[in-house]
Amino acid sequence: MKIIDQVFGDDHGQQVIEYTLVNDSGMSISCLNYGCVITKIMVPDRNGTIENVVLGFDNFNDYLEWSPYFGAVVGRVAGRIKDARFKLDGKEYLLSKNEGANHLHGGQKGLNSVIWQAEKLEKDQAIGIKFFYHSPEGEEGYPGNLETAVTYLLTNNNELQITFEARTDQKTLVNLTNHSYFNLSGHIKRDITEHILQLDSHRFLELGPDLIPTGKMIETAGTPFDFSQGRRLRDGMNSTYDQNVLVGNGYDHPLIFSKKGENCVWLKDEGSGRALEVTTDQPCVVLYTGNFLEGPYSISGVSARDYLGVCLETQGFPDAIHHPSFPSIILNPEEVYFGKTTYRFFVNQ
Repeated sequence: MKIIDQVFGDDHGQQVIEYTLVNDSGMSISCLNYGCVITKIMVPDRNGTIENVVLGFDNFNDYLEWSPYFGAVVGRVAGRIKDARFKLDGKEYLLSKNEGANHLHGGQKGLNSVIWQAEKLEKDQAIGIKFFYHSPEGEEGYPGNLETAVTYLLTNNNELQITFEARTDQKTLVNLTNHSYFNLSGHIKRDITEHILQLDSHRFLELGPDLIPTGKMIETAGTPFDFSQGRRLRDGMNSTYDQNVLVGNGYDHPLIFSKKGENCVWLKDEGSGRALEVTTDQPCVVLYTGNFLEGPYSISGVSARDYLGVCLETQGFPDAIHHPSFPSIILNPEEVYFGKTTYRFFVNQ
């Protein structure tokens, strides 16, 4: 196992470093100290051909100009916060508005677009990078100084383990996730419409016209959101169901896991034989099928178009601060925020 680092770019005079973790099986993961961005995940298909299975850019400036959060850690709060404001203990906090009147993925300069400190890790049968960032009081409007740590650990079992930790000196909000776009075909040979997704979820959060949860939970049975037996992602893209049409013909919804504790998500691509098992301690996964990726840019030589990648954002419920019935995302000074998600790559023959 080894760790390779190289200069990837420059962000306002600060070096952007790309770290590549390589295990004994030949699987590798590349990530930046900028936004903890995962640029590549290289895994074999059924024939042993190793290819990249996430969307990313080869040039750092493309991340600055075009990136829809490719591979990044987003926060302090993932997802949208309605009207870019919230109250804690009777005091109102105004956040930066970066999607109309709302606050999205931490604001204008969230955790996805700052330089993190990095420390290399070497463990038995695993190597990794631990990233650290101090988010000062008032950054993007949030209360409290937040000390955040994100660890990427690659094992010899072809697992990527991501852990999130955060501590605050004042009551605040925290809801972190990784925003990687997966495409198991390898090197974006095909879009993700034929990918098969399976998970144990009987309810999802209804979205309003602003793509923010209304507070209503909808039963998945009889809808394109029932993935209990596995279904192709194209079912949602081709559906006339109002929630699929609302988000640009596809999915951009929080799927609520049926049980508390450890939950699994499976993603498969029959063409390559690649499969991904996602295990998480988070209460939901936001499924986003890249419905708005089309643009005047390319991704590793492929012209950007819709449905080139699928996000599986394990996290707390979006906009939870405005819905008392949702699990709380409030972090108190005496507490430690912790979340863990593991991505295991394997092959179905």
